[in-house]
Amino acid sequence: MDSTDSARSVPGAQSVARAARLLRLVTSAGNDGGSVADLARQADLTRPTAHRLLTALRNEGLVDQDESTGRWMPGPELYLMGSVAASRYDITGVARDIVRSLAVRTEESAFLSVRRGDETVCLVREEGSFPIRSFVLSEGVRFPLGVASAGLAILAFLPPHDVDSYFARHPELSDAWGASHSESRLRARLRETQARGFAVNPGLIVEGSWGMGAAVFTREGHPQWALSLTGAEFRFPPERVAELGRTLLAHAHQLTTRVAAAR
Repeated sequence: MDSTDSARSVPGAQSVARAARLLRLVTSAGNDGGSVADLARQADLTRPTAHRLLTALRNEGLVDQDESTGRWMPGPELYLMGSVAASRYDITGVARDIVRSLAVRTEESAFLSVRRGDETVCLVREEGSFPIRSFVLSEGVRFPLGVASAGLAILAFLPPHDVDSYFARHPELSDAWGASHSESRLRARLRETQARGFAVNPGLIVEGSWGMGAAVFTREGHPQWALSLTGAEFRFPPERVAELGRTLLAHAHQLTTRVAAAR
């Protein structure tokens, strides 16, 4: 049973799902937070409903509201919960030097992202030394699976039935992200990713900003994280893409091995 089915069958689950959606949007809004109007629109809620849920979350300490701007931000209880959960789910401690090595070796900005449901969340960013950089991705930023290179790499190595279910749940991808994210075109990129071993995003999110991603697997062989690179388009000619791909895969394999040993 997927989350949509659960929300329909479990009493109160719809309210929980809406509140959780708002929490994710608040945390992904960064240090500036989000306005109730923007959060309501992104969550597909009416403004009064969004405000009611945000107020309830604030009463529990899960979000906070800036008194001067009215914008909503993560609350102190999220920090406490995250600190406890980190001991089980956070791999940044064993991954940070690998992400840094990837940035040094390639001179591009390097990232570690984790799968959370149908999205990826950036956990670590390391700047490359090349002076022209892409700022599409930073800590806390979320993308649907298949959109950024990290999520494309993860989606490519999920079981086929999980991929089919994902597309069934998200027919809106092409409307939200453009025709290049239609199911047929995404499936073609998934096949290319499987054949190469790594994903390439040729400026499909921001024109002129390219990305590459490689999946990192759990001990059981599930793609749960991804290492990725971003940079200016002229830095990614075909011959260098192949070279960067080999470096990316080597670092992803190193992290997969380390995760298996640590967990």
